[in-house]
Amino acid sequence: MSVLTSEAVVLRTWPVHEADLLVSFFTRDYGRLKGMAKAALKSRKRFGGALEPMTLARAWFAERPRQELVRLDQLEILRSPLSTPVDQTRMAVLSFYAEVIDEALPERDPQATVFRLLASVLEQTTAAKSETVQPWMALTYFSLWMTRLMGLLPDIAHCMVCGDTLSEGEVRFNAYADGLFCGLHANGSGSALSADSWQLAQRMLRAPAANFAGEAWPRKRGQDLRRFTLQMLERHLERKLKTAEALARLGG
Repeated sequence: MSVLTSEAVVLRTWPVHEADLLVSFFTRDYGRLKGMAKAALKSRKRFGGALEPMTLARAWFAERPRQELVRLDQLEILRSPLSTPVDQTRMAVLSFYAEVIDEALPERDPQATVFRLLASVLEQTTAAKSETVQPWMALTYFSLWMTRLMGLLPDIAHCMVCGDTLSEGEVRFNAYADGLFCGLHANGSGSALSADSWQLAQRMLRAPAANFAGEAWPRKRGQDLRRFTLQMLERHLERKLKTAEALARLGG
């Protein structure tokens, strides 16, 4: 049994027996895994505070022959969500990341691009308030790029039906189909995607998340874009995301 190591993000934990934890974690090199952390609730030396969800850590774990679970031996914190104050909104956003990754990605399937996306939005979400006003930007960026990386997002510059170039003020989407539609082919249904959100989506698909951190991000900015991407995610996952309900209550 060889011990493997990789950068990882802790997604969720479940208590097992008296002090053990079952841990879902997403690694840069091996994809999403589940592992048993023996005596995790008693061992500060091996785990410390690294088992908090959305902690970026260096993980050491061992594959066990013919067993689904790995043995999680140690976590060393690289970035903790608790390194800065975490308010209710940030906590809801972090929980959304965890649920999407845990539900959308198959186990043991390396997804280095998704890992880089998650690491970048975690940095923006947990930054000090002087650096970013609210986590709405990071949430918008993550939701948009996850639909792209999952292969759910068609070309957003053209109508899904006729292929014509879309124009500001007539871009629409609906809950039953992927992509965007022109005014003619929206058939009078669905929701409008504002000019700001449509332009924002095109910019976000061409630039890293850090490029947007200096912009003003009130809660309502990109709200319709987040609704558009959430509808695609939930339609393809075939379930409602519990954390999306919490974000909706916060106005996100």
